[in-house]
Amino acid sequence: MGFTERREIEFIIGNYQKICYNINMNIIINWSISALIILVVAYLLPGVAISGFFVALVVALVLGLINALVRPLFIVMTLPITVFTFGLFIFVINALLIMLTAYIVPGFKVSGFLWALIFSLILSLVNSFVKAPIKNNR
Repeated sequence: MGFTERREIEFIIGNYQKICYNINMNIIINWSISALIILVVAYLLPGVAISGFFVALVVALVLGLINALVRPLFIVMTLPITVFTFGLFIFVINALLIMLTAYIVPGFKVSGFLWALIFSLILSLVNSFVKAPIKNNR
């Protein structure tokens, strides 16, 4: 292997490591921001209680997994009622997923469906405003 081939391989490996590092850092930053938003929204709403930042990290992780795995199934299963309600039933699905997360994660409590609905609405709005500049920088 010549000098130029070795330099090309080192260049490719170096760029790959930078890309992987950036992807991992973006995941960690988004996870931390989501946990912080969850903590603040839970602090502001009297019907939602969270015991600390570590629990907020776990809630962000579990909610992300539920949104990635369970939410698409719920949306497909309830597609007729979602179309009939002009998409408003998605809010009900989000509230149910928040309640499922509260059932799974100890230290995260939601008093009822209405608080889960309000929590999911505020969480969605704040996430869209806070993470919009991050998405624009990519």
